[in-house]
Formats: sequence, structure tokens, C-alpha cells
Amino acid sequence: MQDAAPSEDAQVWQEVIWRLSDDVTVGQAINAATQRLEEANISTARLDAQVILAHVLGVDRSWLFAHHEQTLSPQQAEAYTELIVRRVMHEPVAYLTHRKEFYGIDLYVDRRVLIPRPETEMLVDQVLTEAAIRAPQEVIVADVGAGSGAISVAVAMNAENVRIYALDLSEDALAVARRNVETYALNERIQLLQSDLLTALPERADIVVANLPYVAEDDYWTLEPDVRDYEPAQALLGGPQGVAVIARLLPQLPGRCTPGALIVLEIGHNQGALLLEMVETLLPQATQLELHRDYQGRDRIISFLL
Repeated sequence: MQDAAPSEDAQVWQEVIWRLSDDVTVGQAINAATQRLEEANISTARLDAQVILAHVLGVDRSWLFAHHEQTLSPQQAEAYTELIVRRVMHEPVAYLTHRKEFYGIDLYVDRRVLIPRPETEMLVDQVLTEAAIRAPQEVIVADVGAGSGAISVAVAMNAENVRIYALDLSEDALAVARRNVETYALNERIQLLQSDLLTALPERADIVVANLPYVAEDDYWTLEPDVRDYEPAQALLGGPQGVAVIARLLPQLPGRCTPGALIVLEIGHNQGALLLEMVETLLPQATQLELHRDYQGRDRIISFLL
């Protein structure tokens, strides 16, 4: 997916408010962009300026530090200006560069999918631990709400005994996931399926991992503009309390899982108590029910065995 053309407002901003001078060097461009981003209250201004310029030049960010005096071509300066203008409007860097690192893997992302978060790597850890316990036995994993395919790709890259069904209701999201699966030649181990939760799963799963929409409706309007204005709302909104989609998934699990299956669910930062109670009510047969908190001490994962 190519970068969208800048909006008329972005063009006006670019032409009237800020333009790089002719013969601008790498160092000057970074400094000018950093200042503009700081004025727009971008907390990671210098890092963003560097990452975006490295993307424009097709180099690693480390390259920039040794080439501060190199002059940008007019085409490079124009491309950089356009992307910085879009970042000033809080468009996420990952959508500008179409790259996001997740679990040490370089993934393609665009506005059809959520940007993978570092916290979601905790789900990968849980799945890999269970896969290792069951090795060398083959383990069937259902990745529900697969999005970009981040979890599926990370698990497959780190566990040879897994076979994964990556499920998502969105055809757009599956197109992005397909690109990432093909990049890492994982087509034989990751099958992409359009599915409303587990309805299209063709066989029972030994592990179900799900990063489903969990933002409550009232909380949605308090999100940072980078998220609220750019990331797909259907992948974020989880109903009035944020748990509506998870509540639909839970009753599907017994009929779609093998005995003793591990279930790993990402949840909102304040949903732990609510979801523990929901699992106990809807799945009284569940065992080893646990709430896991992230590195900031916030509710992040519910896990249990069926």
C-alpha cells in the first residue's frame, strides 16, 4: 500500500508553515524536523525525525549519525517534508514508514491494522512457553483477531512444532497478515482464514491466543490522537465496557479446543477483575485462571486452561 497523497491541509501546512531549505544536510533536516515536531507536542520528536529520514533515504538510523553533512536531494527533501507534515498531524510513524518491529521481527503495517504494541509480546511469551512444554508434539494454535499477523509470525518464527490458524473478520487485515506471512515464508505453517472469532476454525486448537478489541466506548475518545484518529476503530472498540467481543469468544472455546487447551487473552488495563469473574461464570470448568500484569503493573493478560 503506497503512502496516501497528503491532504489539502497538509499541503498548505507544508507550503506556508514549513519548508526545508535548498541543499539541506542530514543533520540540518533532523534538527529542523525535530523542532517542528516538538512544537506539535510530539514527545518522541528527535527519534521520529531520525526514523522517518532513515526511511526516506533507505538506510539504517545508525547511518545518519555518521553522515550529518550529506546533502539531501530535492526529491528526498520533498518526501521528508511531506512525511514530517503528516507526523505533525499525529499520524503514527509506523504508518508513515510501513514498518514496526515486534518480537525482534520487522513487520509491514498500514492503516488497515493496529500497530503491534510491545505489551502484546507477553502473549507470544505465554504461547511459546506452552509450545515448548508440549514439544516435540505438534501444537495447533488459533490466533483470534490476528490483525497484521504479528503474534502468528512471532510464534511460528520461534517454535518449530506449531501450526497456526490466523483468524480475522477483516479482509483488509488478512491482506496485511498475508504480506507478513509471505515475507517470512511461513505459508505452510500459518493458514489465514476470514472468521468471526472461532467460527471458521477447521479443527480444535491446543492454544487459543487473542488480542481482541477491548477499549470501552467512553475511553475511546480519551485515546491519544495518534491512535484515535488513525488506527482502525473496529479493531479497538469493545462495546460499553470494552469486553463485549471477549464475552462472545468465551462460550465458543469449549467446542473449539482440545482438552487442557491454554487460552491467552489480552485485556484492558482495568478489566482484570471483571474478566476473571466473567471467565468463572461462563467457563466454570476453567482451571489455573490467572491475571498477568505488564511492566507498568497494569492488567494485561488473562490465561487459563480448559
